[in-house]
Amino acid sequence: MAVYTDITEVELGEFLRQYEVGDLLSYKGIAEGSENSNFLLHTSKASFILTLYEKRVEKNDLPFFLGLMEHLAKKGISCPLPVHRRDGQVIGTLAGRPAALITFLEGMWLRRPTARHCGEVGSALAGLHIAGRDFPLSRPNALAFEGWRALWDGARERAHEVEPSLQGEMDEDFRVLAQSWPADLPSGVIHADLFPDNVFFLGDRLSGLIDFYFACNDLYAYDLATCLNAWCFEKDGSFNLTKGQALLAGYQSVRPLTAEEAAALPVLARGSALRFTLTRLYDWLTIPDGALVQKRDPMEFVRKLRFHRSIRSAAEYGLA
Repeated sequence: MAVYTDITEVELGEFLRQYEVGDLLSYKGIAEGSENSNFLLHTSKASFILTLYEKRVEKNDLPFFLGLMEHLAKKGISCPLPVHRRDGQVIGTLAGRPAALITFLEGMWLRRPTARHCGEVGSALAGLHIAGRDFPLSRPNALAFEGWRALWDGARERAHEVEPSLQGEMDEDFRVLAQSWPADLPSGVIHADLFPDNVFFLGDRLSGLIDFYFACNDLYAYDLATCLNAWCFEKDGSFNLTKGQALLAGYQSVRPLTAEEAAALPVLARGSALRFTLTRLYDWLTIPDGALVQKRDPMEFVRKLRFHRSIRSAAEYGLA
């Protein structure tokens, strides 16, 4: 379940009076997600997503996130749009937290994506990278290398509780990545969290991208590497080469990788796996059992991290 701030009908009604969205008919909490509290609202005019921002989301970052959605939509990227209040603002306050109302996007996320779906995701990601090139705001990646170190500092001494060898393994990952992390690759706005639950489909057609609350400025190929981790591994931990081929081909059909990006892909995929291992590990060790927070097993990404350590060429991911 998401980090949950409960809201009453009275509070919500007062909040909605600031918008031209009609009368509230119903609302319910959305269990998926681990960063914010989300509710599905039905009004007499339409359906909306209400988001209360918690945990790792800073209020000062909200103009970037919400402005990016509007910018991408104007560029033809299918994504939700923040709803403007009567005073023109898109950020309000509800139950003591920053809150925004977002348009509802039709579709559903896939539990078992196919190679065809992966190809759609690759082309959509490349389209997002191109569309974001002239977005006027910027935001550094708070979960880049130094952010990883901060998480590791908070989890390192207890990492053995998850896996006895984990402390030594990840110390070595930090050493290797510090020496080999690329600095001069093409960069710009990235999604940074394009997992299956953030991509909606109608049948085999991708209907839109959601949840831009990790979006930032970083390497495009790092965003692609995160998609390899998110979309191309099976439940048993094996890498699906056919899905990797489809994802990479879809991306390159819209934005071809440079030779330098292709060469860096194994390092970037290893770094991406480390990043998601760390956020899961930190939460796993520090959030008490029974909290209304979705704790995800860090071992899923530990296994991916181990896979990437042996990769020497992007061809092993399916890059043609």
